[in-house]
Amino acid sequence: MTEGDEEQRRYLAANAGLAGLEIVEATDTERVVRVFQRDGFVVVPDVLGPEHLETVRGGVLEVVDEIVQLDDERAGNRGPNRYSFGAASSTGSMLHRPEWQMLLENETVADLVGAVFGSDDFMLRASSGDFCLPGATGYQPLHADMGDWTSSKATPFSSFSDPRGFLTTRDLPCPYVCVNFLLFDQTALNGPTRQIPGSQHSRAPIPNLTEEPEWMRLSTVNPASAGSVQIRDVRAWHGGTPNLSDEVRAIPNLEFYAPWFREPVRTGIGRVDWEQLSERARHMSRFHVADSSEEVNVEYNVTPLPKRLRSSRTTDG
Repeated sequence: MTEGDEEQRRYLAANAGLAGLEIVEATDTERVVRVFQRDGFVVVPDVLGPEHLETVRGGVLEVVDEIVQLDDERAGNRGPNRYSFGAASSTGSMLHRPEWQMLLENETVADLVGAVFGSDDFMLRASSGDFCLPGATGYQPLHADMGDWTSSKATPFSSFSDPRGFLTTRDLPCPYVCVNFLLFDQTALNGPTRQIPGSQHSRAPIPNLTEEPEWMRLSTVNPASAGSVQIRDVRAWHGGTPNLSDEVRAIPNLEFYAPWFREPVRTGIGRVDWEQLSERARHMSRFHVADSSEEVNVEYNVTPLPKRLRSSRTTDG
């Protein structure tokens, strides 16, 4: 570690962390929804029990190893030492993995997402997440995971557009949420996501790394314990931060569309595996299952995304 890295470690250890971060118990559903609506995100502890946490963590780290072995230079697909699980998968999904299927079966998460949407008839959008390796010393630019459609090239993942120019996605109720599963304790030094509270409805331009004020760089979601989840309104500004620890920081996710919002999704799970899921999990993932005659063949690659897409809806920060 260089002298500059050590100085950065001392600075972040002393200063990084979201002031007034509220950790809300899953049993306090009304407060979970209230904090989510106010801040654009909420952290809920102890959603994964010790046994499930260990199982999911082990499987996710297996995937991390498989992806990293394809990238000798550690160039990443979201910048040096920074990766999106979805962008590394040929299906854009990790739903073929039993660990992500286990996350989909989590009743607490399903209940909380239903409370956020005010309905249980939501659907799975994606099963992905991100990880960063030690040595990811840079900051990912602040971004939102969705925006209004402008063109097929500039906004390939967007569909909403008001031709009258009256409404934007930021004027709507939350169209979809991302649930980040925190498999490791989030500290000031291991690349916690920085999150800008209340930004989900802002029409202001998102500042780039040069423009971003220091308080935003330090607005990281920590401390938060392993086994917690962070439920995010994907319109809220967020971004990755340096991992100055000695260990990988991996955050698998599930993303869910509101009952009234739909965009195309991709096949991510074979029918045999899908039929082993609970009725509730099958309902949520019903548009991701392969036809009975199809197999889901998944390959990994680490081709970096085009620069214009590196803050798109393929990762969590």
